[in-house]
Amino acid sequence: MDHRLKKAQQFSYIYKKGKRVSTGLFTLFSVPSKFSNFKIGYSISKKVGKANKRNKLKRRLREIVRCENLPKNYFNYVLMARPGAAELEFDELKKEIIRLFNK
Repeated sequence: MDHRLKKAQQFSYIYKKGKRVSTGLFTLFSVPSKFSNFKIGYSISKKVGKANKRNKLKRRLREIVRCENLPKNYFNYVLMARPGAAELEFDELKKEIIRLFNK
């Protein structure tokens, strides 16, 4: 099952209508969905770092979400990273994301 948000229109809808939860380095937007599975998109700006840094962070975030089974069904999410997020170790990143989804 593909759980990715792909279109800019989907991202902007979630930014406008979604509930926002933040930690120091991440912001999570969530909005209810009429479909049974969840969809999640990752937003990492150029302020975080060069392309290789952003891609590494995105791969790590995807892996954490996949392994920890955090997102609830019937919801769509956008996970936005702030500058400094790429400097975290994997374990710290994992704790931060778990804390964010549990808020």
